[in-house]
Amino acid sequence: MERLKALENIVLEAGKIVQEGYHSNIEVSKKSPTELVTKYDKAVEAYLIEKIAPLYSNYTIVAEESFEGGSIPQNAIFIDPIDGTTNFVHKIPHLAISIGIWSNGKPQEAIVYNPILNELYSAKRGQGAYCNGKKIQVQKDTNLQNAIIATGFPYAKHEMGKAYWWVVKSFESLLPKIRDIRRLGAAALDLCYLSSGKVNGFYEINLKPWDVAAGILILQEAGGEVSDIYGKAYSFEKTIIVASNGSIHSQLLENLAEYHDG
Repeated sequence: MERLKALENIVLEAGKIVQEGYHSNIEVSKKSPTELVTKYDKAVEAYLIEKIAPLYSNYTIVAEESFEGGSIPQNAIFIDPIDGTTNFVHKIPHLAISIGIWSNGKPQEAIVYNPILNELYSAKRGQGAYCNGKKIQVQKDTNLQNAIIATGFPYAKHEMGKAYWWVVKSFESLLPKIRDIRRLGAAALDLCYLSSGKVNGFYEINLKPWDVAAGILILQEAGGEVSDIYGKAYSFEKTIIVASNGSIHSQLLENLAEYHDG
């Protein structure tokens, strides 16, 4: 646990940069018509890379603002410096630093930290999931009608392509069968909210590895389930991630629209 504790301390320090930006006037650039980036995304990422890399020899860093594409290594440090940049820019306090450590293609350690609300989620493979040091677990209600389901929208929604229509059709199918849907704007935190019983399920299309690498382990250690749209093992190459408390997983899958890659 010593290395995980060191990782926590690094993330807590990086959170001070996020806090500074959150309470400042922020200059914003656009990576696409709907995807924003700020100097704070880049500053947090640079700080995290500098401090984390020495802790993990023989690992490759895969970070949102600096990753140049290509295959995903088996031993990787996945970094999302600010998951929820749009919330960050608009002063909505649902955002997080997300760090996932994967070895041999499997998650080993994870930190998701919301420095605005002071919520630090952590997990180590085989040792449970925690929020601010308190053990967390999913809420095991088996009734889909009682469920709050978190989701997100693809950045390419303005193009109204295949992914957009899948989201629309899934809403149409799922919404009458559940209590409600929440679109909060930070996938890493959505998975943590699922892990701590605040929501019962989560699904999204076209996410990147750094969006979910940490949250997947936290969810698994909290007793939840993650798969692709077909109920098979999720991998970063899959287009859609579906996660739940485990008890409603098959029901959730049944009520999402069909999607075929290619």
